[in-house]
Amino acid sequence: MTVKHSAGIGLAGRLAVLCLAALLLGAWGKDDYVEGSVDELYNKAMDEMLAERYKQAAKLFDEVDRQHPYSVWSTRAQIMSAYANYKNSKFDDAIIGLDRYIQLHPNDRDIGYAYYLKGMCYFDQIKDVKRDQTSAREALKTFDEMNKRFPNSRYTRDVTRKIDLINDHLAGKEMDVGRFYLKRGQQLAAIGRFRTVVDRYQTTSQVPEALLRLAEAYTELGVMDEAKKVTAVLGYNYPASEWYTDSYELVTGKAVDRPKEDRSFMTRALAWIF
Repeated sequence: MTVKHSAGIGLAGRLAVLCLAALLLGAWGKDDYVEGSVDELYNKAMDEMLAERYKQAAKLFDEVDRQHPYSVWSTRAQIMSAYANYKNSKFDDAIIGLDRYIQLHPNDRDIGYAYYLKGMCYFDQIKDVKRDQTSAREALKTFDEMNKRFPNSRYTRDVTRKIDLINDHLAGKEMDVGRFYLKRGQQLAAIGRFRTVVDRYQTTSQVPEALLRLAEAYTELGVMDEAKKVTAVLGYNYPASEWYTDSYELVTGKAVDRPKEDRSFMTRALAWIF
């Protein structure tokens, strides 16, 4: 009796396990696995991509690479999977795929695009200046590397424009921190931030204000010679800027009322400062 009872339980248990396995396998196969020829899989993946079903497209491109790793479409599927993940805002997955692609196919014809797409993954994650700027720095690093390796790429113009935007954004971060220090009376810390803008981000739109804030910080410290010097630099490079007007009034205590193109006044101002 004991043996029969145990055998009955064993059979029921095995049936339950088999049923559960069948259900799991069916569910997995339906959602995550599609077996087929390389043409079938790639075409299905492209159909999903065109229908903007990027999650499904990425899975199918991955299947092309997994099931047919030595086909001519495998390499293309790797970068297409990364692009699908990028379009689906799965930036981390896209970057992982692109790093793998770059490592495996450093001489592929689409390697320049892989760097561009990787940079875009970081670029699209850039946050406002009050938050962490890791994505901005990684985007800048990737785009700089791309420009060095592929100076004649079809993406060079767009990348150059984005590099300018990133630099301006990073300079804005320095300005935000510098203004915070200045308001708290920590002039030396503020000067360090504003100097970084002037020295490292010379071509950005943040420089005129950075020079004014330097003049403010030096004036508050009583270092008037330095305040006058940065005001001179500001006036020389941005003579029509309101930042210069504010800086000049700050260091001289005199109000300015002049046409924007009054160069003779500019000459007198520089002569006074030096």
